[in-house]
Amino acid sequence: MTDTQPGQRTPAMIAALAGGWVADAASLGLHWLYSSDRIAEVGGGAPEFLPPRAEYYTRGFGYFAHDGKETGDISHYGAATHVLMESLLASQGTLDIRDYQRRFRSFFGPGGQWRGFIDNPTRITLENFDAIERNAVEKALADMPARLTAEQKRILVQKVMPYTRRLTGSQLARPVREAINLTYPDSEIQDAGVHLAETIDRHRVAESGADDTQLPAVSKLAPLVAVYCGHPDLPQVTEAAVRVTNHNDTAVAWARCAMRLLDLLFRGESLSTALDSAAGESPAPETLKKARAGRRIDGPGAGDTFGRTCYLHEAMPVIFHVLSHASSYTEAVRANILCGGDSCGRAWLIGPAMAAIHGLGGEHGIPLSWLARVNHAASIFSDIERLVTSR
Repeated sequence: MTDTQPGQRTPAMIAALAGGWVADAASLGLHWLYSSDRIAEVGGGAPEFLPPRAEYYTRGFGYFAHDGKETGDISHYGAATHVLMESLLASQGTLDIRDYQRRFRSFFGPGGQWRGFIDNPTRITLENFDAIERNAVEKALADMPARLTAEQKRILVQKVMPYTRRLTGSQLARPVREAINLTYPDSEIQDAGVHLAETIDRHRVAESGADDTQLPAVSKLAPLVAVYCGHPDLPQVTEAAVRVTNHNDTAVAWARCAMRLLDLLFRGESLSTALDSAAGESPAPETLKKARAGRRIDGPGAGDTFGRTCYLHEAMPVIFHVLSHASSYTEAVRANILCGGDSCGRAWLIGPAMAAIHGLGGEHGIPLSWLARVNHAASIFSDIERLVTSR
């Protein structure tokens, strides 16, 4: 294991997280275009940072999901990653599942900030939040005082729900009581409302995710690995974070593979060592070994061999192929785009991995001009610096 002092790898981790955003934004214009020939026709040898346009998808199979997006925007993968990063920042660099769930629901759910494509794990996770909440309310109402009327119970539920969605434990009693007091000065009704809120709170669950094995399970891990890098709790917090959106054992296994890859690269290990160790955590080590074979990078060929869709058993071998053969950040990002399919999802491992190795600028690192092409770059990169330097 490489011997590094605390803080010595900070610049590499900052570059790595920035590398995820850059690779995602670079891939958006041709995301989910599955024909490598059509991608080469549209983008040539430099297919990065093209504006998302429906006309690209008129030939060759593809799905145009990003109407209304502009050059430099990030995908839904990047948006979900930023939600987790904001939660980590708000929780002083620790994973608070309830805070993460609340922010995820608030951002992607009705009335939230997100405007764009909603993937299957996100859609089902939002549905699960509602189902978990309904179940918690039913259990809480079953334990309410018999003297309360149906109307009083209904109003109490309406009163407490805004607070149970953003507060927990001892945080609930005072604001819930004050809210109920506006309608019911009776202290017994207020007590019942506080009990209702606390019961709902206890019945919420951490495993809110979809039974799904697609890329959202691993795409948002880079900030989490950065703050828990080298920590013995990293496997446990990785699983906990993954099950918020992907409650599936195979998805967790692939996430452990991705976690190990990033953790070792963030700590300064060689790419070969990181890939070897990560493959050992995966559900398909022989497939990953096959993906690393050969002497040259071939994004389209990797897509032909392993698949281009969002499923992890297709995406992870393509990621391993690109990482094993790319000599620079730029070459890796372009090969990933030229492969086609879910290039934005794969970008969230390829970008951080290559940037952790090669850093910023120069012949092999993230081109400095690419950093400037990411929309809202100043605030994103500022959050990255705050997260990593506060470790």
